[in-house]
Amino acid sequence: MIDEQTEALVRRLKSIEGHVRGVQRMLEEDAYCIDVLRQTLAIRRALEKVDALVLERHLATCVTNAIRSPNEGEREQAITEILEIFAATRSVSEK
Repeated sequence: MIDEQTEALVRRLKSIEGHVRGVQRMLEEDAYCIDVLRQTLAIRRALEKVDALVLERHLATCVTNAIRSPNEGEREQAITEILEIFAATRSVSEK
C-alpha cells in the first residue's frame, strides 16, 4: 500500500515529467533560449525539492531505525550511505 508521502512524491514527479515534455516542445518549436533555461531551472529546483523530501523521509525512518538498531553493521551502513550521497551532491554542485 502506498502512503500519502509516496503519493505526493509521485505527483511531483509526474508534474516534473510534464515540465520536461514542455521544454522538449519548446525546443522543437525553437523557443527563446532564455525561456528554455528558465524552465530547466524550474525543473532542477523541483527535483531538488523531491530529493529533500525523500532524504527527510529516509532520515526519519530508515536512518533512525538503523541508528537505534543493536546491529553495528546496520548503523555503519546508514551513516556510510548518507556520507556517500552528501559527497555525490557536493561533487555535482561543484561542476
